[in-house]
Amino acid sequence: MSTHKILVIDDSKVIRMRVKDMLPEGNFKVLEAKDGVEGYNLIRSEKPNLIMLDFLLPKMSGWDVYQEVQKEYDLKKIPLVLMSGRKEEVVEKITEPFEYFSFIEKPFEKKQLLEAIKDAMAKARKHPKPKEGKVSTPQPTDNLNDTSAMAQELVSLREQVNTMQGEIDLLKKQLRQVLGFLRQKA
Repeated sequence: MSTHKILVIDDSKVIRMRVKDMLPEGNFKVLEAKDGVEGYNLIRSEKPNLIMLDFLLPKMSGWDVYQEVQKEYDLKKIPLVLMSGRKEEVVEKITEPFEYFSFIEKPFEKKQLLEAIKDAMAKARKHPKPKEGKVSTPQPTDNLNDTSAMAQELVSLREQVNTMQGEIDLLKKQLRQVLGFLRQKA
């Protein structure tokens, strides 16, 4: 029985089969999805150990799948390799360096794929742990609860902005002190 699951989400059967063939022999099961909706549903239901995600997909784009995955800590900590034949389209949405996932440009060779998987596993460990009591798991809500949740999130975001503004002000003050010190020495 397989202990690990690798999910390959790509609308091209050729790519899905190629990735499957390039993976080393091991104790894992390869799951396949041909569109973003099917892929996202498999991510939620199967909780794979690795996700290989094409950026351009029918029904739900890889970008949309990525955004949905980022909303939940249990999903976003899964190692992710983003695949695309057009890196510029990825960089339009997500700026480099890619901090929490690995990127591989199609077409790729086995060595590149294995390096991307290792990189994705290392980067997945970098995800900050959620603060106590702030684990986000979407719950079914009615409009009243949804509005209330949005209001709470807005308050939380404002608090974060205020904290960040305080940190920015402190950094500005420290920078002015350093510049003043440098001027005295010049």
